[in-house]
Amino acid sequence: MKEFMLLFRQPSYDYSNTPKEEMQALGKKWQDWVGGIAAQGKLAGNGPRLAMEGKVLKAGGVVTDGPFVEIRERLGSFILVKADNLDDATTLAHGCPALDAGGSVEIRPIFE
Repeated sequence: MKEFMLLFRQPSYDYSNTPKEEMQALGKKWQDWVGGIAAQGKLAGNGPRLAMEGKVLKAGGVVTDGPFVEIRERLGSFILVKADNLDDATTLAHGCPALDAGGSVEIRPIFE
């Protein structure tokens, strides 16, 4: 099996005004989804949740605020999964809670 990175993007990761009950339900959705992948023996690793702030260094020494200046979705986190090919890794991405929030999952092979 090969390893693939699933990158989670959403329009916003600001949950500061979200009621506690909704946050618990959202956390359970993520745990259930990742737990389902782990139960299949296909979870290779968890990535940490990323902070909202950041910087981008571009060619020529240009530094901009935030890693999301030019895109509509913010990268929030990632996991590593094991799959036979890109199509199988894409199948594992289905059901990701980021999709419920208008986000996306980018599936990328890891170079060996």
